[in-house]
Amino acid sequence: MIPAISIIVPAYEEQARLGDSVERILAYIEREKLSAELIVVDDGSKDKTVETGEAAALAFPDTPTKVIHYETNRGKGYAVKIGLLAARADIAVFSDADLSTPIDELPKLVEPIQKGEFDVTFGSRAIDRSLIGTRQPWRREQGGRLMNLVIKTMSGLPFADTQCGFKAFNMKKFRPLLETMTIDRFGFDVEFLFVAARHKLRLKEIPVRWNNVEGSKVSVFRDTRRMFTELIQIRRNAKRGVYDTNQ
Repeated sequence: MIPAISIIVPAYEEQARLGDSVERILAYIEREKLSAELIVVDDGSKDKTVETGEAAALAFPDTPTKVIHYETNRGKGYAVKIGLLAARADIAVFSDADLSTPIDELPKLVEPIQKGEFDVTFGSRAIDRSLIGTRQPWRREQGGRLMNLVIKTMSGLPFADTQCGFKAFNMKKFRPLLETMTIDRFGFDVEFLFVAARHKLRLKEIPVRWNNVEGSKVSVFRDTRRMFTELIQIRRNAKRGVYDTNQ
C-alpha cells in the first residue's frame, strides 16, 4: 500500500537523540492513524546512528520505516534529496532529526497541499516569534536574522525564514526539479525554494512552534561564509539555465 505522506529525517552523527525522535514520529503516526512512512537518511555517520534508528523503529512494526545509509558524508541537502527521491507518497515532509519543530505541527504543512492550495509549504520561526519556546543564544539568533536578510537580498525570495528544517512538498510537481539541484550543504533550503518559485510552484511560509535544541552542528561563522558562496552559486546557476527543465 502506497502511503499518503512520506516523512524524511536527515541524520548525521545522531546516535544520542535519533532513537527518541524516531519513536516520537512513529508514535505520532500511530496515534493519529496516518497513512505514512518514515525514511531516515544517514549522511555517512561514523557512530551508531543507523543501528539507533533501526532499533527504535522495531517497536512500531505497522509503520513502514527505512534507514538509508551511505559511507561518505555529503551534507544535509544531499541527504534530504536522497530521502525525497526514495519517498513513495505524493506528499513528502522533511524534519530535522532533533525535532526542534514538534512533529505534531505536521498538519500545518500537509493540509494546504492536500487541499490543492499550495505546492511547497515550510515552517517559519520569524513570522510569529511567540511560538518560539526555548530560544537560541542571543548571538546565534542575531546571526540568523542577518543571514535571513542576506538570503532575501541575494536570492530575491520574499520569505522571512528559509532555513527552518521543516518543509513539505507536492512530489508530483517537486520531484522533477530535484535533478537540477546542485547544493548539498547549508544553502540547499534556499535552492529548493528558489527553484520551486522559478518554476511557478505555489509556496507558503507558515509559522510553527520551534524550540532550540542543544547540539546543533551549525556554525554561525563557517555557515554564513558558506551561505554567501552558495547563494552566488545559485545565482550563477540561474543565469546559466541549470534550473531549467523540459516541464
